[in-house]
Order: sequence, then C-alpha cells, then structure tokens
Amino acid sequence: MTPTAPKAKPPASILSSDLHVQGNMKTTGDIQVEGTVEGDIRAHLLTIGETATIKGEVIADDVVINGRIVGRVRGLKVRLTSTARVEGDIIHKTIAIESGAHFEGSVQRQDDPLANKPKTAAE
Repeated sequence: MTPTAPKAKPPASILSSDLHVQGNMKTTGDIQVEGTVEGDIRAHLLTIGETATIKGEVIADDVVINGRIVGRVRGLKVRLTSTARVEGDIIHKTIAIESGAHFEGSVQRQDDPLANKPKTAAE
C-alpha cells in the first residue's frame, strides 16, 4: 500500500470586479476579492483588490487590503497598502500601514485577534 500524497492546496477563490455578493463567506482557504461584498468574510488569506468594496466584518489569518472596507478587520497579519481605504476598527497581532493609506477607526493589538469567544479549558 502506498502512502497517499498530501492534498495540494486549492488555488485562491477570485471574485471578479463585476461580481456583487450579498451574504457571508467562509473558507479555510484563500479569497481574492475584486468586486463588492455585502456581508462578513472569513478566510485564511484574504486579499482585497483595488476595485473591491467590502461592507461587513473581515476575519483572516492574513489580510492584505488594496481596496475599501467598511467594517471591522480582524487578522493575525493586517496590511494596508497605499490604495487602501478602511472605515472601521482593526484588531491585529501585527499591522503594516503604507504611506497613502486612508484609515478611520481604532487599532487594537491582541495576541489572538481571531478569537470570538473566551477560550475554554479544553482548547
């Protein structure tokens, strides 16, 4: 019996610039958004393109923001590029904000910004 090869990581899901999504999205993989999303997004790596607008909460291990977010951002690593526009609070473990980024809200550092609830003894 031969050992099975580990499954290859699936490619990032891409939401094109002409796509408008209403509702929440959740994946353990990667998402690249170029269109408009009205709802919350949870992913491993989330890339917000320059043409994208998100109205809702964003939760990801790694968040790269090139476009617009109206809502809270929670991530282990959060990066606002020079074209980013964020209106909302950012909860992060590490953050980078490039010159030219537009940001209105508060920034809070937490060791585990992805935790929605207090950890139980079993965790």
